[in-house]
Amino acid sequence: MAVKTRQDSLGFLLADVSRLMRHAFRQRLEGSSLTLAQARALIYVSRNEGIRQVELADMLEIQPISLARLIDQLAEARLVERRPDPSDRRAYKLFLEPEAAAHLSAIEQVATSIRADALAGIDNHQAEALLRALNTMRANLAALPRRHAGEKSE
Repeated sequence: MAVKTRQDSLGFLLADVSRLMRHAFRQRLEGSSLTLAQARALIYVSRNEGIRQVELADMLEIQPISLARLIDQLAEARLVERRPDPSDRRAYKLFLEPEAAAHLSAIEQVATSIRADALAGIDNHQAEALLRALNTMRANLAALPRRHAGEKSE
């Protein structure tokens, strides 16, 4: 049995895989008019149309002012549109512009090729099991704040 090192721990492996995938994405996106940060924001808007800017900043784990600059750039490129939030006049909701479709398609092609490289040597059954396990882990960790909040009130 192989000796497990700290670098082989779950946290290190997940962080390394994530870092390497971002690096590959950045390299393959080279030549695009989008930066990695802009591509990430565009993907999140496409998955959550109508999201408020502050909520998107939380999802991307960036400061609202940094997101505002990113959205300014995407709006200037006619990829994203800000619309006033009818329930809060200080807030804006984000929606895709029609021009975003071509960029999202290019991003998906890059993501598909990276996914194929990352999963090389892993059969479909293993890949499905991995995705199920990661989805369960995400759900478990997302539920922690709610679980711990319940413990404090007891």
